[in-house]
Amino acid sequence: MAQLWGGRFTKETDRMVYEFNASIGFDKRLLDQDIKGSMAHADMLAKQGILTAQEAASIKKGLEAILWDVEEGRLAVDLGCEDIHSFVEAELTRRIGEAGKKLHTGRSRNDQVALDMKLYTREQVMVTDRLLKELLKVILEVMEENTETYMPGFTHLQKAQPTTLAHHYGAYFEMFRRDRQRMTDIYRRMNYCPLGAGALAGTTYPLDREYTASLLGFDGPAVNSMDAVSDRDYLIEFLAALSTIMMHLSRFSEEIILWNSNEYQFVELDDAFSTGSSIMPQKKNPDIAELVRGKTGRVYGDLMALLTTMKGLPLAYNKDMQEDKEVFFDASDTVKDCLTLFTGMLRTMRFRKDRMAASALNGFSNATDAADYLVGKGVPFRDAHGIVGRLVLYCLEKNTSIGALSMEELQGISDQFEEDLYEAVSLKACVERRLTAGAPGPKAMRAAMDGYRVYLEKE
Repeated sequence: MAQLWGGRFTKETDRMVYEFNASIGFDKRLLDQDIKGSMAHADMLAKQGILTAQEAASIKKGLEAILWDVEEGRLAVDLGCEDIHSFVEAELTRRIGEAGKKLHTGRSRNDQVALDMKLYTREQVMVTDRLLKELLKVILEVMEENTETYMPGFTHLQKAQPTTLAHHYGAYFEMFRRDRQRMTDIYRRMNYCPLGAGALAGTTYPLDREYTASLLGFDGPAVNSMDAVSDRDYLIEFLAALSTIMMHLSRFSEEIILWNSNEYQFVELDDAFSTGSSIMPQKKNPDIAELVRGKTGRVYGDLMALLTTMKGLPLAYNKDMQEDKEVFFDASDTVKDCLTLFTGMLRTMRFRKDRMAASALNGFSNATDAADYLVGKGVPFRDAHGIVGRLVLYCLEKNTSIGALSMEELQGISDQFEEDLYEAVSLKACVERRLTAGAPGPKAMRAAMDGYRVYLEKE
């Protein structure tokens, strides 16, 4: 059993205890980060005269060889080791001898694992941000092609007012843009290096923590050594941000599932992103959207697990913190997969524009515009509201729509209705009159999309 401790112990660790304690099965994915951090630490030790230049060079060459051999499949991570750190140190010492034992000078596994997790998290933040940007590009492409694709807007899942597909998608652009902003915030707050904090109280060696931090691309060293080894806020923030991304994906998925149903028929999913039924040959199921919706709960659970793990821990490091990795890896992997597949599904989805427009008309989404028409004729809005309410009731009884009524029928409800009503309640007119910033009108949508293009180009 390869472990980095044991001098004061007189008995072998119980095998079950050892396996329960070990983390190599999941922290092996931190190999790259562990070696990068170790190389920077070796450089700093040499700069400070704690290692000779020759020792540091030997250590770095050995570490590079280990990473290369693992990546090329010539060396397997030894799952008999306690963790990835003990594997790297044992393999390094086997290859270069005594110099390998000096690498851990001025370092603890506490600040070592904190560094590995920060380096790994930083990479995942950037990967997630890139996937969000790709999704935003697809959303903007759909918007640009559908500024005159009319559809009902909903409140309470009831048809409310007419809008466009571009406007509807714009709401999701805003959501995912905020998700990218959270990535930026997390990166900025977490980008301080814990290496050199030691177990919790620093070290007596003359380390240059600023130098190590600069080698690894941090803004500086973590200020307090106890906080440096016990801080998992950045993981909680990232999991919270991932949960918010999943919530947005789940809302979007729910709408696509509804739009794909026989009752709506707003969209048709590409065959590559659908599945069939083993018994019902007519089925074309929106499995990707359903799985994204379902996996949202899984990511929420990962966040809650880490919050619960951290809630009662005294300073500084506690073994409980080992539980941060599996939930973090699971949530990060899940969200990356969901973003990738959802973006592909969105890119290949086709829209039934005729069905969308018909749905907007048949659901009286233009009723508010009919009321506004009467207000334009001098009718007080509250009276206009009541008149159009009676008009809708009449349409329901006749199984028709406002625009399909004859002028005789319209004037039977209010003599204020004239021929220009038909134009006023058309979907095109209803949308084009909405000119306020953020509305679906052409001018407002052009301004929004121009801003979105600039945003995506400059990032």
